[in-house]
Amino acid sequence: MDRLSKASRFLDSVRGTDKVFMLIQYVSKIAVWKLKSRHPESPLAVRIQNLAAPISDTRVLLRYYGLIPLVRWIIISELDTSTTPVLRWLVRLQNAANLAYYPLEHIYWLASHKVISMDAKLREKIGMWSCRFWAAYVVLYFMQLGEEYLMLGREGAELQRREAALGDKPSGRETWQLEKRVFEDKKHSWLMNTVINSAYFPMTIHWSLENSPISDVSIGVLGTIAALAQLHMTWRSS
Repeated sequence: MDRLSKASRFLDSVRGTDKVFMLIQYVSKIAVWKLKSRHPESPLAVRIQNLAAPISDTRVLLRYYGLIPLVRWIIISELDTSTTPVLRWLVRLQNAANLAYYPLEHIYWLASHKVISMDAKLREKIGMWSCRFWAAYVVLYFMQLGEEYLMLGREGAELQRREAALGDKPSGRETWQLEKRVFEDKKHSWLMNTVINSAYFPMTIHWSLENSPISDVSIGVLGTIAALAQLHMTWRSS
């Protein structure tokens, strides 16, 4: 019953729904590649593509109000005085990249679906620039992960020092164990975020170029890795 309740909360959230759709979207690319490598005119591949296309559109539509939580996050991050100056500026630059990315993606999608009229060349240019801002965010996030890695190293060393100071004394052991669990959760989140960002980076490059050397099946594999890691993190937090 607990797992059923957790699954319900997971799927009721926008994040949970998006990650399930993301997994279907990118696994579909791998399935289509496999089917067409055997039978170029595979009817099943066409059916899978017909399913994946509206799923991709749905994920874009789910991001249409992404600016609202982004603005909220900008306010929260500006009020947070516990981070280092380096992290604060990295987050500011990430927020600036996202403030450019979201509207450009929305304009591109509307133009692609002929909701608004736009020259095809301009539409494609807007689409590429939206992905370039996404790529900028990913690079900045790598820099944040590097800073967090150093912080985790210092925190781990401090925990080891305190453990050695405790010795066999029971007093303070419970507090130390609690802090150790929190530290292990931070390390796990850092690892998952590194996996996700590493998968996203070549994907952002792919969509930022007019002629990308990265194959569609490679994008499917990278997207699947990112989706599985995000599903894992979203499930843990739900």
